[in-house]
Amino acid sequence: MEVHSLNKISVIFSFLFFAVGAATLVLGQGTRVGFYAASCPRAESIVQSTVRTHFLSDPKVAPGLLRMHFHDCFVQGCDGSILIDGAGTEKTAPPNLLLRGYEVIDDAKSQLEQACPGVVSCADILALAARDSVVLAGGPGWPVPTGRRDGRVSLASDATNLPGFRDSVDVQKQKFAAKGLDTQDLVALVGGHTIGTVACQFVQYRMYNFNSSVTVDPSISPSFLSQFQSLCPANGDASKRVALDTGSENRFDNSFFGNLQSGRGILESDQMLWTDPSTRTLVQRFLGIRGLLGLTFSAEFARSMVKMSNIGVITGTDGEIRRVCSAIN
Repeated sequence: MEVHSLNKISVIFSFLFFAVGAATLVLGQGTRVGFYAASCPRAESIVQSTVRTHFLSDPKVAPGLLRMHFHDCFVQGCDGSILIDGAGTEKTAPPNLLLRGYEVIDDAKSQLEQACPGVVSCADILALAARDSVVLAGGPGWPVPTGRRDGRVSLASDATNLPGFRDSVDVQKQKFAAKGLDTQDLVALVGGHTIGTVACQFVQYRMYNFNSSVTVDPSISPSFLSQFQSLCPANGDASKRVALDTGSENRFDNSFFGNLQSGRGILESDQMLWTDPSTRTLVQRFLGIRGLLGLTFSAEFARSMVKMSNIGVITGTDGEIRRVCSAIN
């Protein structure tokens, strides 16, 4: 698998450049593809090889790095503030407590500081690592605009606006729109849940204590309920992790949307993308349902990732280039 995945980055880049490149130029806000071509030519290859090494040891770092990048960008913009250690930092906020993959970023940063001291930002390392993780999991690659600088502010209190697992579609739309992302971006990026897991504590209520009127979330397919309950028993281990994309947790594909159509979504906020008419059509288009203009999930996910990775970026002489990603200089 690794040989296929390694070759895939260069092949997909040329395929997607025309689809994503124009957006990159418009949305770059000071970032650009190939920013380190002269100042640190091996920057992207060092990140890629580091992610690959960790992935081969533990494939779970792929969804971890993808989610970390998302959580970073939605708080203070894509400035690497999620990486900072300390009391009261973003890392300590409840939605971020179970994020994983920090060691991958630290490893890449250490190597880059040896190759090109003080040149490559932690924010860029995270953006590149998220892309490389998706490729290793069988998903698309895309040209990552770089040139971000690292932020100096990291507050747990700023993480309250992260999308939540019980958010309605309207609330999800509002949170994405506040970052310049539209409804199609929302559905495409939530499709990143095709890889990874979630702890039972965040989904048990759907099966045993949904609300004051019903015990079980009616959007769960009756044919899936017993399997879901066996994965997360009522009095079972709340920290046990279950796949967000049942049957395909380690493979980046569009089966996640098929599970939503079948009432097998794990997070309530995910399943709502099917039950809400305003997003259901997009889910159907990603599935290629007859009679609708289809959307290619891999291409649209790549496009939305470029948009997301430029939220609130710091460039030029603002911010800093951290010497270590876990601490402000």
